[in-house]
Amino acid sequence: MKQLLNKYLPLAYGHYFNSLAFFQEEKTAAKAFQLFCTPQKGRVLPEQKSFLESAKDDVLETNGLHIQTYRWQGDGPTLLLMHGWESNTFRWRNFIPKLQQEEYNIIALDAPAHGNSSGELLNVPLYAELAQRVIEMYEPDYIIGHSIGGMTMIYNQYRYKNPSIKKLVALGAPSELADFMRQYRTTLGLNQKLMGALEDYFIKHFGFSFAEFSTSRFAQKLTVPGLLIHDEMDAIAPIWSSEQVHANWQNSTLIRTKGLGHSLHQDKVRNQIVEFLKS
Repeated sequence: MKQLLNKYLPLAYGHYFNSLAFFQEEKTAAKAFQLFCTPQKGRVLPEQKSFLESAKDDVLETNGLHIQTYRWQGDGPTLLLMHGWESNTFRWRNFIPKLQQEEYNIIALDAPAHGNSSGELLNVPLYAELAQRVIEMYEPDYIIGHSIGGMTMIYNQYRYKNPSIKKLVALGAPSELADFMRQYRTTLGLNQKLMGALEDYFIKHFGFSFAEFSTSRFAQKLTVPGLLIHDEMDAIAPIWSSEQVHANWQNSTLIRTKGLGHSLHQDKVRNQIVEFLKS
C-alpha cells in the first residue's frame, strides 16, 4: 500500500496543479513551489535528541524563523558544518570526534524545517541567507557542506564573498536547479504551462531562471580553495555535478570514490577532509 501511495500521490498532485493552473496560474505556481520545498523528514528523532541537546548553542531569530546552532568548543580554527535535505546536525555525529581530536572549534546549524529549527520550507536561497547569519556571528575559517548543504555553501560564498572563509568542502553536492526541476516535472507529471509559470515564479522571487541557478556557474567566481568529494555510484546526486563544479572552480580538488554512497560517512572520507584542511 505504501508503495502505491508513493507512486500515485505525486501524480495526483500533478493532476491537481495542471488543472488549477488553467484558472489560477500564479497561485498554482506558488503552491507547486511550496510542495517542492517541503521536506517530509529531518526533524529530531528520539535517538538523536541527547547528542544534539548536549551541544545546543544560540538560537538565531531571522525572517520569522528560529535557527538552532550547535557548538563543540575547540582552540583551533572555527569550522561550520551544513547538513543536507531531510537531515540535521546529527548526521555529523561520527565526524565530530575526529574534528575534536584536531582541536577545531566546531559550529553547526539545523536548516529551516529541519532538526530543532523552525519553519516548514527549505530552499537553497533561504538556507544561504540564514547560513550567512551564522557565518557573520561565528566567522568560520572553513565550511563543510553535505548534499544540499554543499550546494548552499557554494552559493553563499558566491553571493556574500565572506572574507573569513579560507577553504570549502562539498560532499556529494548537486549542481543544477534545472535538473531538479526536470525530475520534479517528471515525478508529478506537470505540463509545460505550469512549468513556465513555476520558472516565472523563480525569476520573480529569486532573480534566477532554472538554468541560471547553477553551482557550477557560481563556482567560476570562487577564489578560495575547495575540496569536492563525490561517489561514482551516488544515486541521489550524480557525480557529474561535482565534475562540472570542479571544471569551473579554478582552485578546487575533486576526489572520486566508489561504493561509498551519497552520505560519505566513512573514515577514509573524514581523513581526506582533515588532510585538506591542514594542508
